[in-house]
Amino acid sequence: MLPIYFAPIQGYTDDVYRRIHHRMIGGIEEYYTPFVRVEVGSIRSKDIRDILPANNKNVPVVPQIIFNSRKEFEYLTNRLIEYGYNRIDLNMGCPFPLQARHKRGSGILPHIDIVSDIIEGMKTYNNITFSVKMRLGWDNNNEATSIIEILNNIDLQHITIHPRTGVEQYKGSVDIEKFRTLYSYSYNPIVYNGDITTLDDIHIIEDKFPGLKGIMVGRGLLCNPLLASEYSESKEFGNTQRIIKMLEMHNALMVEYSRILKGDTQMLNKMRTFWEYSEPVLGRKPYKKVMKSGNLKNYLAAVNELKFL
Repeated sequence: MLPIYFAPIQGYTDDVYRRIHHRMIGGIEEYYTPFVRVEVGSIRSKDIRDILPANNKNVPVVPQIIFNSRKEFEYLTNRLIEYGYNRIDLNMGCPFPLQARHKRGSGILPHIDIVSDIIEGMKTYNNITFSVKMRLGWDNNNEATSIIEILNNIDLQHITIHPRTGVEQYKGSVDIEKFRTLYSYSYNPIVYNGDITTLDDIHIIEDKFPGLKGIMVGRGLLCNPLLASEYSESKEFGNTQRIIKMLEMHNALMVEYSRILKGDTQMLNKMRTFWEYSEPVLGRKPYKKVMKSGNLKNYLAAVNELKFL
């Protein structure tokens, strides 16, 4: 049985979501935070709130940072140390142009000199355990080979590989054969990430790569929050059971978000994200009714109808 890691997804897997999921559903080895970044010389207050130990109490959380230089890497690492962390994940995989065009996320992968300098910086932190999340490259799936070669010079907790390039984002198919090459080439443990939405998907990767450190799942868990617990318990639930549990989680999230969000519009916009990937579980018509609700009253009525599916 492989560990399942919850991938960080901006706007979805915040501290509130992680706490509720861990308490009510579980099955996750580690939850990774959406990336913390430098903005106008410091960390955004919302990112600080998300990583505060008090907001992640009893949750196995790993903060993730994104950077484009050794200077940014060291600033962010030092700040996380101040908050008591000794385990940090490095984002070299974000595919979105807003970050990549500034040499962050997958946009850093073509820049071997920058990555090499950051790795030298990593070696100066004797009491920190690092992991890396990366893609095959920015626009060339051969870039990852050079990065893996550099990463072979340092001991990492693991390397998570999503076998697409940054420019592909989430389009097309994952490149399993390229993943296989990197998997065999790396001296560090490897975690697989990409297009895992069902138990069968997990088992296929598990069988193909028996030496994997684990599997990281993002969108698949947003679609079916029970996926990891189904895997760990070797028990696949039907959609009715999933919806019942999702409604329980949704209601707990409503209580928590009502304490920090102001007004119906904020609540509506936030709560709809909970269902955004769930069409395969809900079915098209109920899904559209929830997502197209124009106000909080209609939204809650549409969500209430889900318990009759």
